[in-house]
Formats: sequence, C-alpha cells, structure tokens
Amino acid sequence: MKSYRIGQIVPSSNTTMETEIPAMLRLREQVRPERFTFHSARMRMKQVNKEELAAMDAESDRCALELSDARVDVLGYACLVAIMAMGRGYHRQSETRLRSATASNQGEAPVVTSAGALVDALRVIGARRIALVAPYMVPLTKLVIDYIEHEGFEVADWRALEIPDNLEVGRHDPARLPGIVAGMKTSDVDAIVLSACVQMPSLPAIARVEAATGKPVITAAVATTYAMLGALGLEPVVPGAGALLSGAYPGEKR
Repeated sequence: MKSYRIGQIVPSSNTTMETEIPAMLRLREQVRPERFTFHSARMRMKQVNKEELAAMDAESDRCALELSDARVDVLGYACLVAIMAMGRGYHRQSETRLRSATASNQGEAPVVTSAGALVDALRVIGARRIALVAPYMVPLTKLVIDYIEHEGFEVADWRALEIPDNLEVGRHDPARLPGIVAGMKTSDVDAIVLSACVQMPSLPAIARVEAATGKPVITAAVATTYAMLGALGLEPVVPGAGALLSGAYPGEKR
C-alpha cells in the first residue's frame, strides 16, 4: 500500500482547504488502496482584497520551499482568487515558478493551483457556459469571471455573496448553497461552479445541487483534488464528490 504526501500552500486564515481536501481523499481511501498524509505551509491573509492577496502571493515561494523540505509528492496552491487577482493566465506562471522552487531544494514536486485546476476541470467535463457562486465582493468576483472567460468559457449567471473577511467565508453554511443556486438561471448552462473559492465550504451541498439541477457541479476544492490525483498518476475517483470525481472523467495518466 503506497502513501502519498499532499502539500498545501494555504492562506493563514483558511480553515476549509485542510478539511475538504482531506475529507475527499479519506473517502477515496474507502474505495482505493492508496493512503494520504497532509502537510501545509501558510501565507498571511485576513481580508480578501487585492492588496492583501498580492502580498500573500509573494510568500508562496517560501511556502513551496518549506513543503519541499518535507518531500511532498504534490503541492497545491490553495487560493483561487489570489492567483486570478495577479492577472489573466497567471496560474501557469505560478505553477512553473513554484515547481522550480521545489526543484532548487532537491525536492521537485508537481504544483497544482486551485485557479488552474478549476479552468482545467471545466475543459475536462466539456463545459462552455457555466453558472458560478463566489463569496467575494463584486469587484473581485468580476475579476474572477474575467479570468475564467479569458480561458474560453462563458459565465452565463453568477452570484457574489460579498463576504470580505476570510474567516467569515469559511463559516458560510454550505446548506445555503442549494437555495442560492435555485435562484439562478441554470437551465441552459453546462455546469455549475458551486464554490469558486477553496475557503467557502461546499462539499456537503454538491450532490443536492446536482440532483436539483441535473447539471454537473464542481468546486475549487473538487477541481484541486482532481488535479492532484492526476499529478500523482492516480485514478480521480472520490465517492460523493460530484460528477468530476465520479470516475466518468479518468484523465490522462502521467
């Protein structure tokens, strides 16, 4: 039985990524033989605004080095909006730079950003038009929409929950999400991004929203888990985590 070390670069106020990703991989352990351990490094951030996000992103190289000391097998950058706030396509630059940082420490590991994972996941499921829920203030939500649309998708409907404090984002009740989606136009979209943020809890609501809408539902955390499993060369299957991790999208072995 092989064990993999999962590294995460996490905003200091994030309380969700270290719960939802381990929860999904523990569910996977029930149906597949691999086992996982979890290791984090933190970047300071309390308020979700452009200034704090940029200052936080500058700490990501240090975090990648620290995690490479632990010889993690894959490294996830767990803040979607921090990447998207740095400019269109920035996830590619970030992933390359952080992997180089791990290599410079003789601990090279593949790097997944939640931003890159989300846009890649939309391609994997063949989505073109999407509906999106985000916890951010409207200006940051529009920045996220611009980033996603620049990657070739249309955001047909969206909701910004306007929660500026990152701890409060983590306290948002996922049981509210089905009702929020019910008030959106989803009949003509290909997929629903239930949480465009790794801090806003959503895992318990995924199956309910898929059942209510008949649409595939993904979240930033689900997409990151899919990308991490792919980077490890493992089958991206997690029971109860929605269409992307159902086994219908096996991806390419690396």
